[in-house]
Amino acid sequence: MKQKHYRQGDVLIERVQSIPKDLKKQKPENGRIILALGEATGHHHSIDAKAADWWKSGEEQFVTVREQTEVVHQEHAAIALPPGKYRVQRQVEYTPQAIVNVAD
Repeated sequence: MKQKHYRQGDVLIERVQSIPKDLKKQKPENGRIILALGEATGHHHSIDAKAADWWKSGEEQFVTVREQTEVVHQEHAAIALPPGKYRVQRQVEYTPQAIVNVAD
């Protein structure tokens, strides 16, 4: 499998071969899978729930995209995401006080 990464703002989406078995399938709200919510603005990175399934456990998050969809955000260009399995990660930054999520 060819390694493929997608980045939109503070979110990294990385193609993977499989999804860990210990994750819990999530129920999307209002037809969207919210991959990351912006703390500063309330904007969000999301995909259409009709095109994908979503799993989480704590900070770990994965999606299986069944049909091509777009990752959308109110302040970034949309990204086409082809069918496949993906790990979704928030970018973090180190400060002397703590490791924190990058504010988007």
